[in-house]
Amino acid sequence: MVLKAYIVEDNPAIRDSLSEALAELAGIATVGQSTNALEAAAWLADPANAWDLAIVDLLLDAGSTGLEVLRLLQARPPGRKVVVLTATASGLVAGQCRALGADEVFDKSVDTDALLDWCMRLAGRPDGPVAR
Repeated sequence: MVLKAYIVEDNPAIRDSLSEALAELAGIATVGQSTNALEAAAWLADPANAWDLAIVDLLLDAGSTGLEVLRLLQARPPGRKVVVLTATASGLVAGQCRALGADEVFDKSVDTDALLDWCMRLAGRPDGPVAR
């Protein structure tokens, strides 16, 4: 079974490279993307949309923040994972994200590989991509 990810990130280059890396390394399909909290909240809350993993940045378009998305996702069904990937992952911010239900918090500048490793383990691929 292929895991499905939703990416909440306002930088198109980061969003695209993350989507490609998830597919290539972890076999995770990106099923949706948004650049702001309102759009993300609407999509993630819609029961018609299937997703297993949400990757959320904290600083988003339209003056919104990923914290708004985390608040909404506190009531998510069991088994759905939410991680934060942000450039503002200080100890205080990471603690606030975890208090709002984030499963993990990663810093964009130093933890991108750690995020991908975490996603590979989540997808049952601890050794990386399967040969095609």
